[in-house]
Amino acid sequence: MADRLDEIEEAWQRERPDVDVTPLVLVGRLFRAVYLSDAQLAAGLSAFDLQPGWFDLLAALRRAGKPYQLNPTELSRATMLSSAGMTKRLDRMAGAGLVKRHPDPGDRRGTLVRLTARGRRTIDAALPVHVTNEARLLAGLTRQDRRSLDTVLRKLLADLETGK
Repeated sequence: MADRLDEIEEAWQRERPDVDVTPLVLVGRLFRAVYLSDAQLAAGLSAFDLQPGWFDLLAALRRAGKPYQLNPTELSRATMLSSAGMTKRLDRMAGAGLVKRHPDPGDRRGTLVRLTARGRRTIDAALPVHVTNEARLLAGLTRQDRRSLDTVLRKLLADLETGK
């Protein structure tokens, strides 16, 4: 089964047969899969009025367990978002009533971000819908395909995260 990346590969083979573009095609497929998946997952969350990236932040706070709070550094690490991006996102989410900021009693210069009751209801309702949508995205893969993909991506991420 051919895809758009096969067309790109064929064009490069025709125009520059001296260059092995296999890495370009593979990384292109990864990016395309992420792009298409992200759009479909966002559509699945639209009923919850969650802007892009809000689900991940709510999920990180919910996974933290009671009292469902983390400091911004922990949230950045959990969501892989820069601190500048985190501040902007938290401002909007606080305005939407999903999170509240509180002074950190253990660090007078620090802040804790906590789920509000509304934020917890939202993530608790959105999670099963989101997971169902993710399962739908993977439905074309066999159980063995999923295990193989997971193994290969885990290895790739381990190398990328250590700077190899």
